[in-house]
Amino acid sequence: MKTFESKSGHQSSGREPLALLLTRILDPITPDDGVETERNKYSAYLQGRSLARAVVEAICKSRRSSWSLAESRSFAAIPDLALRSDLEDEDEEFTASTLSKKQAAQLEGSAVSPRQQRRNEWRSLTPHQVAERLKLHQSASSCSAPDPSSKENEEPITDWRTVLAFAKQMRPSPPVSTADMLTDTFGRKHTYLRISLTERCNLRCLYCMPAEGIDLTPSEQLLTSREILHLAGLFADAGVTKIRLTGGEPTVKQDIEDVVASLASLPGITDVGLTSNGLALSRKLPRLQAAGMNLLNISLDTLRPERFEQMTRRKGHDRVLRSIQHAIDLGYDPVKVNVVVMRGVNDDEIADFVELTRNLPINVRFIEYMPFDGNVWSDTKMLPYRDMIRAVEACTPDRLQRLEDPRAEVAKNFRVPGFRGSVSFITSMTKAFCGNCNRLRIMADGNLKVCLFGANEVSLRDALRDGASDEDLRCIISAAVDRKKAAHAGMMTLSQTKNRAMIQIGG
Repeated sequence: MKTFESKSGHQSSGREPLALLLTRILDPITPDDGVETERNKYSAYLQGRSLARAVVEAICKSRRSSWSLAESRSFAAIPDLALRSDLEDEDEEFTASTLSKKQAAQLEGSAVSPRQQRRNEWRSLTPHQVAERLKLHQSASSCSAPDPSSKENEEPITDWRTVLAFAKQMRPSPPVSTADMLTDTFGRKHTYLRISLTERCNLRCLYCMPAEGIDLTPSEQLLTSREILHLAGLFADAGVTKIRLTGGEPTVKQDIEDVVASLASLPGITDVGLTSNGLALSRKLPRLQAAGMNLLNISLDTLRPERFEQMTRRKGHDRVLRSIQHAIDLGYDPVKVNVVVMRGVNDDEIADFVELTRNLPINVRFIEYMPFDGNVWSDTKMLPYRDMIRAVEACTPDRLQRLEDPRAEVAKNFRVPGFRGSVSFITSMTKAFCGNCNRLRIMADGNLKVCLFGANEVSLRDALRDGASDEDLRCIISAAVDRKKAAHAGMMTLSQTKNRAMIQIGG
C-alpha cells in the first residue's frame, strides 16, 4: 500500500479515512506555546496544500471511475463537502479529533446523527446528481481554503436565493424542523445569538476600526428594529436561549431599551446581554436593566487615561469607569470587563487589571489580539494566553485557581485565591474553542455569519424584504449552519484571509 507523506512529516496509508488524511495535511494545528511554532505549522500547511489536492483528486478519480476528470476536480475543490461524502469510509476518528470526547460520545450514541444523515443522502445520488449539487454548492459557498498569499480573496456570497435553492435540493422534504435547524454537521447545537444593532461607534479603537475609518452602510440597508425582532423570534423558536447585543456601539441606537424589552419577552430567551464601550452606558443602565438586560460586558483596554486616548483615539476614560461602578451598584455580578491585550501597548497593565478583582465583582476577560480587516494585526503584537497567565501569576502570591467552565464557554476561567472577582482568557488565536462553539451572528446589515473568522455570509435582510416566508428563512439559516466548518484556520492564515472590520461584525 502506497504511503503519502506531507512535508510537515505526517504519514498516512491509503487505508486511512479521507477525512483524517485531509485533516492531517490541510489543517494547521494551533499550538499552546507561542507564535514561532504556529509559524512553522503555517509553513508546513503551505507546503502540503498541493499534495493534498493531488491526493483528493486521485481518490475521487479512482473511486468514481464514472466521473469525468472535471467532475473529480470539482469535487476535490470542496474539501469540506468531501468530508461529508461517501468517499469517507469512517468518520468516527475525525469526529473524535474535532469534537470534545463528550460531544463525540453523544453523537455515537444517537440513532442517526445529522452528519450521518448527510452522508446517507449523498450515497443515494448518481454521479451526475453529485456533480450538479457540487456546482450549486460552489456557487452558494466558497468552501476551499483561501489563498493565504493574498488579501484579494473572493467576496462572501450573500445571495439568499442561491442558498435556499441549495438547501431545498439537499432537503427536498420534509420542511426543516426547529429541533435540528441550528445543529451543524458536527453535532454542535447553537443556542447563542449575537446581534449587531449598528455599525456606528463613538470610539475608534486600534484593534476594531481602521485609522481611516470605514464606509458605513446606508441606514436604509440596516436591519430595522422590527426586522431584528422577527429574526430573533425565529432563532428563539429553534432553540436559542441567549441573545447578546453588540455593535458598533449598541447604546447609540435610540430605541435600544425597547429592543431589549422585546427580546427579553420572547419565549425561550433566558438571557439578554449587552457589550458596550461604556461611554454612554451609565445613564441608560437603569432602563436597560428594567427592560430585561441581565448580562453586561464593558470594554476597557487600559486603566490609564492618556493611554485610553491613544488606543481609542477619543477621550472618555472616566465615563467608562463610571459605567462599571454604576453596573456594580445596580447589582450586576459579575460585571465583565473585556481587555484586548496587545504586546508593547497595554500588556504591562495585566497586574493592574487583576487587582480590580480583589474586592469587586468583576470578571476581567483578557482577549488575544485577533486579525480583522484594517486593524494592522501582527504576530509580534499578539500576546499568547500562556504569557498572560505567567504575567498574572508573577504578580500574585498564590497560583491561579482554575474554575469550572460553563457549557460552551469560550473563556478559560480562573480566580486568584481570596479575591472576590475572577479573570478569564479568551484564546481564539493560540487555543481555539471551535469544538464547543454555540454562537451565531447577525450583523447590522442583516447578514448571518456562522463563524467569527469565516467569510461565508448570507443576507437575511434581503430574504425578508424580498418576501421570503418564515419556512424559507428557516431553510436558509439551516443551510448556513450546515456550512460551518469544524474549526477555523491558524492565526497566520487568518491574518491573510479576507474578513470584515471588527466594528462591522460586532465581535
